[in-house]
Amino acid sequence: MMSQTGTQGLELPTFTERHVGPSPDDLESMLKELGFDTLDSLIDSAVPERIRFRENLGLPEPQTEFEVLQTLRGLGSQNEVAKSYIGLGYHPTVTPPVIQRNILENPGWYTAYTPYQPEIAQGRLEALLNFQTMITDLTGLEIANASLLDEATAAAEAMHLCQAVADSPERRFFVSADCHPQTIAVVQTRAKPLGIEVVVGDHRSIDWASAFFGVLIQYPDTNGTIHDYRSLAAKAHVHGALVVAAADILSLTLLVPPGEFGVDVCIGSSQRFGVPMGFGGPHAAFISTRDRFKRHLPGRLVGVSKDSAGRESYRLALQTREQHIRRDKATSNICTAQVLLAVIASSFAVYHGPQRLRAIAVEIHRKTERLASILLDLGYKVLAGPRFDTIKVDAASLRGSIGERANEAGFNLRHFPDGQFGISLDETTSEKDLENLIRLFDLERQFVFPNYSDYREEELPAGIRRESTYLQHPVFNRYHTETELMRYLKRLENRDLSLTTSMIPLGSCTMKLNAAVEMLPVTWPEFGQIHPFAPRTQTKGYLYLIAELENWLGKITGFDAVSLMPNSGAQGEYAGLLAIREYHAQQGFLDRNICLIPTSAHGTNPASAVMAGFEVVPVLCDEDGNIDLSDLRTKAERHRDRLGALMVTYPSTHGVFEEGIIEICDIIHSHGGQVYMDGANMNAQVGLCRPADFGADVCHLNLHKTFCIPHGGGGPGIGPIGVKSHLANFLPSHPLADLGRPAIIGPVSAAPYGSASILCISWAYIALMGAAGLTHATKVAIASANYVAKRLERLYPILYRGKSRLVAHECIIDLRQFKKTAGVEVEDVAKRLMDYGFHAPTMSWPVPGTMMIEPTESESKAELDRFCDAMISIYGEIRAIETGEADRQDNMLKRAPHTAQDLLAESWDRSYSRESAAFPAPWTRQYKYWPPVGRIDNVYGDRNLFCTCVPVEAGEAPDQRNP
Repeated sequence: MMSQTGTQGLELPTFTERHVGPSPDDLESMLKELGFDTLDSLIDSAVPERIRFRENLGLPEPQTEFEVLQTLRGLGSQNEVAKSYIGLGYHPTVTPPVIQRNILENPGWYTAYTPYQPEIAQGRLEALLNFQTMITDLTGLEIANASLLDEATAAAEAMHLCQAVADSPERRFFVSADCHPQTIAVVQTRAKPLGIEVVVGDHRSIDWASAFFGVLIQYPDTNGTIHDYRSLAAKAHVHGALVVAAADILSLTLLVPPGEFGVDVCIGSSQRFGVPMGFGGPHAAFISTRDRFKRHLPGRLVGVSKDSAGRESYRLALQTREQHIRRDKATSNICTAQVLLAVIASSFAVYHGPQRLRAIAVEIHRKTERLASILLDLGYKVLAGPRFDTIKVDAASLRGSIGERANEAGFNLRHFPDGQFGISLDETTSEKDLENLIRLFDLERQFVFPNYSDYREEELPAGIRRESTYLQHPVFNRYHTETELMRYLKRLENRDLSLTTSMIPLGSCTMKLNAAVEMLPVTWPEFGQIHPFAPRTQTKGYLYLIAELENWLGKITGFDAVSLMPNSGAQGEYAGLLAIREYHAQQGFLDRNICLIPTSAHGTNPASAVMAGFEVVPVLCDEDGNIDLSDLRTKAERHRDRLGALMVTYPSTHGVFEEGIIEICDIIHSHGGQVYMDGANMNAQVGLCRPADFGADVCHLNLHKTFCIPHGGGGPGIGPIGVKSHLANFLPSHPLADLGRPAIIGPVSAAPYGSASILCISWAYIALMGAAGLTHATKVAIASANYVAKRLERLYPILYRGKSRLVAHECIIDLRQFKKTAGVEVEDVAKRLMDYGFHAPTMSWPVPGTMMIEPTESESKAELDRFCDAMISIYGEIRAIETGEADRQDNMLKRAPHTAQDLLAESWDRSYSRESAAFPAPWTRQYKYWPPVGRIDNVYGDRNLFCTCVPVEAGEAPDQRNP
């Protein structure tokens, strides 16, 4: 069934057999352990019959890896890689090959998980600390986070920050009309459900009597002009408003940094630091602010701490701001960063250093001034400077002919509504490109090449020219040769644990195979070098792929319409809730703003609901982890006149197929509400059941989980939403693209299709697997989870099971009893697993003191057994403490993880042997992953918050600062 017959009658393996870990013989053995004869009999017992999908998904027959690459080559050939001078915050850039090969195309970087276990994520955390340092240096502010999703959503997050900290009761936010249009639109989208009035106007004539809590400006502005905002910032502060600057990161090597002229928050995109445009993403946005606002900073923040031996180490700091702690009172619903892209951007700065970055910026500025000067000489009106990389030229009378010439030449210019053109240059612009640009406007062939020396290169005025230094830390001044950078990146990679090391059994996070064949097209120029606002005639391949992926996801989920715009799961939640809220409003039910959310829900659920303008009402769970139907009925009835939505995760957050899901949906619908399903656990449904069929009205999908886009160490992610037909018109629109729907709800991301360049990964996965392969993968994921539960149940209680005593695609093991019997906490087990070479499962969620394990379908039986053997061995170590054989404080769990430095120390004053500490299992002698640091002191890190590169002591070599 799973093989193809070759020309000689031999069975050729299909991609499904490469993707799914257990072999048929392994599956037979696993099923025997579980007491089932066949895989289908197990699934029939685990998945309620009432929700089973027994029809054909209607997907195309699966392709081979070779065929998929051929198909994608064909689609790529339908994209035209033009010279894009559109700007709008997106620029062609050069990804240094050493960075492309060693980071972007390296599974050691892209298959790692979010660094919640910092001891085995020191490489990524150091690279993110470099990113934060880069941003604080360039923006002139004190603290920056580890990245956000894109520039437009970063602007919206900055608006929320300003409202939280501004000394003003007002709910008005001023946005300069000279900001990028997509940024204005996203800010307006985010402001509406919160009752914030966005006033768009001329920043040079703000009516301060209107009392704004914040002001957003663009630097340089969308027309290319560099303004001196000092007086604006001063006036804003007098009137109690904060100032946000959306800044071009490369320009800040030449321009006065925003922090030096009174800006309170600076945001922007780091895309032009070596990250391909990719038709809109993914790219790492940035946000920086004053130190006094650090607890309101959205997203993740990397800080410096120390480990158990006093060694310098890194960790995620101030996590009490985050959703899993604060829920509906969280700073933001953003639970992700764009880690892989932030690492690329920071490595770009490490590779080039301050001098070469400035040289790149100077060359762009010189070419821009030269172009402006020549166009002036040719008789055109050019918007007066100062400028950095963009000019606005008035050629309204010649718009048709110039536009036609540009199309013929393969050049994309920005077309303003008033008939003018925008031209933004970049580091890829050559002298020949400059000549070709000039020829577009030189209709009479007046200009003779080369003659550049006749044109004076205007220097930036003293008032806006940067005088302060930046990127002075040794990390930005040492690794400027490929040899040095390659070795530095390899050192960082080796300090992390990724899927290249072992399975990462995180419940709810689905760390599965990200096959190389799926990843290859991401860096092809036909996908990577396309501007998000390129003409549709140049993006036919992308548009076909996007339409087909939307269609396939619709068939898999049962929904009638799909939007791929949301560029994270949290953004998908938000977009889905906006659709529900606006649908109610269109029906005349303006006060349906109650959102019921189970107490077991993801932290982003209540945070997203609040951002979408809902009031959160929690719903209890019963002792089996299911939604308490009695409590649900009571609260649905109590709020029937205001009930807007229920947010439900299926299978449940506890890893169980709830039998009452149809009844749950019926209760909500009967009281006038809509059902939002969190699709985080879709890996247990694909091919077996469809959320639209059993009652969900809208559902977001995590393509970075179920559909094989890699986590990238904490981002990128994509969270598209599927909706039923009555919500189709309420999917997000975009001001710069026709998405075929009315503009009822504005954009939730900067680009029309979000992080479009990585959509080819999920497209390839579905094309390779086909309906039968996807369904088989889901079945194996469920079998694997039950196999792990079966092997561990005699030592660790399995907390929740379904009606048939089976789990879904994940299981929760209970460790709470060990705190009383041995003084062992769940964290101790997590750290000890590092000595065995494993990343810990999800800790203490949704139940404190537990571990949620999700093996996925991609792990072999041998790897599942290795993990189970590690957990069984750890149980033996706990048992030794319980019996008194091991000391209650001085034991291998309490002092885990163990580093090579610990083992090589001259003195060993511990009550257990070095050998048992370092080599607790046979496989650790064959290959040993050494945790680079010991257990990190979290409290110290928050009390002594330090979020930039650690200063190097005088005379100390840069490498010596590494722990």
